[in-house]
Amino acid sequence: MERDTVLVTDMNDNIIDSASKKSSHEFSPSQPYGILHRAFSVFLFDSSTNELLLQQRASTKITFPNVWTNTCCSHPLHGMDPPEVDGPNDVTNGIVTGVKNGAVRKLEHELGIPMGELDLEGFKFLTRVQYWAADTVTHGVESPWGEHEIDYILFITIPNKDELTLKPHPDEVDDIRWVSQSQLLEMFDDTSLLFSPWFRIIAKKWMIGGGNDSSSNNNVDTAAGNDDVKEDVSGGGGGWWDDLDRTMNTNDFCDYETIHRFDPPNEHMGGAGNAKPLFSGPM
Repeated sequence: MERDTVLVTDMNDNIIDSASKKSSHEFSPSQPYGILHRAFSVFLFDSSTNELLLQQRASTKITFPNVWTNTCCSHPLHGMDPPEVDGPNDVTNGIVTGVKNGAVRKLEHELGIPMGELDLEGFKFLTRVQYWAADTVTHGVESPWGEHEIDYILFITIPNKDELTLKPHPDEVDDIRWVSQSQLLEMFDDTSLLFSPWFRIIAKKWMIGGGNDSSSNNNVDTAAGNDDVKEDVSGGGGGWWDDLDRTMNTNDFCDYETIHRFDPPNEHMGGAGNAKPLFSGPM
């Protein structure tokens, strides 16, 4: 965590600094929400079955161990080759080659998917979400660890999962599972399972039509900081997962201007800095 240098941003996703991965995830009285930095979340689907690949984060991870989450969650970094830094024009145009380079790197590191097996152009950038969460479930109410990220949502599909190379790294991943929408919703209802707070909210708010996760308030505004508030990015026709062909082959669900912001569920409030709701009133 000390070696990797994340992209520190302001609230409008402008890169303003760098920090070690370790320091950016530390929650303390002096930085109750950690350090805001750029991240990405990959959602990989088998288009023949409409199934999503989940991973269970390794029990040895410092932040959010044992939780089920989307295919891959990580950070673009400074100083990488190929580069993983995107500028404002890259985001406005929806290109974000840097974030995609980071996604390819981490898919190989965490899941053993060889570089080159997934086409860089096959990644679909949909939008950005800003969230924070103290890892109080793992480390208690005064947890010194948490997340605070502007997260780039990337979808990618493959024709058939049997053609995908998967060799999960034991230090990163404890388990993997391909699931349908109904299977995922059943998992959400299973109180014996842990989920990353960002994945649960993203899935219920935007991925599955009609979903609305009432466990978290959210505030949606534009990166420019004006009052042009959008309720969702579903395009009025269901969720992103409901019609993968439409999601992957049109821009109906793409929103490159808005940063969708949300606070975590109540169980992830607090931490060592006693962090309170950042984007909404008391929950």
